[in-house]
Amino acid sequence: MAVLDALLLVIWANAVPVAARLALADRWAAPVDGGAVFYDGRPWLGASKTWRGWFACVLTTPWIAAILGWPWALGLTVALGAMLGDAVASFVKRRFDVRSGASVPVLDQVPEALIPALALQSPMSLTPIDLAFVVGGFWMVDRLLTPVARRLR
Repeated sequence: MAVLDALLLVIWANAVPVAARLALADRWAAPVDGGAVFYDGRPWLGASKTWRGWFACVLTTPWIAAILGWPWALGLTVALGAMLGDAVASFVKRRFDVRSGASVPVLDQVPEALIPALALQSPMSLTPIDLAFVVGGFWMVDRLLTPVARRLR
């Protein structure tokens, strides 16, 4: 069922950077923004957005797509969409002076689920209800597993 595959891909793309952080600790944890600051004096994204996470996502999500029977390029699209959504959320949080790594419900889930879900809409023939299921399903999984991941750090 395409909608479940879409949900699994979105969950994977967003969870694998966290898994990489847990497995690798501080190794290869260079921030994507290089520590650069925006004109407001705040970081572009913050220290929790690392190349390690981006590479983990971009290198593994295409494999998951292929295992599920979808083209690897679709997995790459999901990975890039999830990382773009995560970056957008981080950028917005920095503008509101929310510290890197702090949780903001809805903002932390919707962009990183909706952007890749929209990219999957046509290739997987997802309906608007399917999109809502993917975003809502990701929101619930994220809200349940984020506290667990924080305790494991």
